[in-house]
Formats: sequence, structure tokens, C-alpha cells
Amino acid sequence: MPVEYRTGDLFAQPDLDALAHGCNAAGAMGKGIAVFFRDRWPAMYREYRARCADGRFTPGDVFVWDASRPAVLNLCTEKHWRTGATLDAIERSLRAMVAHCESAGLARVGMPRIGAGYGGLAWDAVRDVIERVGAATPVLLVVVSLAVASRGEHREGP
Repeated sequence: MPVEYRTGDLFAQPDLDALAHGCNAAGAMGKGIAVFFRDRWPAMYREYRARCADGRFTPGDVFVWDASRPAVLNLCTEKHWRTGATLDAIERSLRAMVAHCESAGLARVGMPRIGAGYGGLAWDAVRDVIERVGAATPVLLVVVSLAVASRGEHREGP
């Protein structure tokens, strides 16, 4: 299915079944949009930290928090926040995410420009990966480019 692009607040999109974002395997959600996920779902954040601490969350994984609606899909796009995201980890975590969504009946997933902000990757390269993964699934991937309009810390990618 083609990828849909929107501008606005990721958390204010009423038609999404799940929200995804890129994060690291070091247990830190201290910058960018991850802060908003951490603050909105503190129990998810505690479980995420526990999984990072004991090695259950590594690059290419997806940690699904389905105790809420929309569901939260944490994509492990980088080993550590200091090392940045990799296209391989983004692609593997996106493929794991859409496999989960297909089996769980989640038809529409919203996400920011994963890996292109604090992850350090060029948006054109990340977009190519998202579009390749999106073309192979019936799950609609919705990229919301402003992500969060209400707080100054969020930084968009190049």
C-alpha cells in the first residue's frame, strides 16, 4: 500500500490504530518525539527500559505496547543514542512492525520521520525504506512530518 504523508501533530490523528517511533536499545527516551511517548505511556517506558536492560530489545526489533489505543510500536532503530540509527535496523523493525500489524488487525500506523531527526540519517534514504516496506503490506503507513506541534524540543530531520 502506498505511504501517506501528513503534516500535523502525530498524537492528534484520530484515524490511526497505532503510533510508531524509533528508539534505541540503551533504555533512553530523552530527546525528540520519544519524550512524548515516554510521558504519555509511563508504564510502557518502564517495560521498555527493562527490556533494554536485559537484552530483549535490540536493533531491528519492535516492542509492542498494546495496553492502549492507539497501540504503541517502539521500533529499535539504533543500538545507542550516541551511535545513531541505521537503515538496516529501520527496515528490519518496520518489517517486524507490519507483520505484527497484519496479524493483529492494525490497519493504519502513524509515525514521525523515524531515524531522520536525532537518528542522524538522511530523510531521502529513510523515506525509500519506508516506501519499500509500505509497498509490500496492506497496512497503511502514515508519516506525520511535524510530529508534535506543541513542544519546542522535537526536531525534524533534514
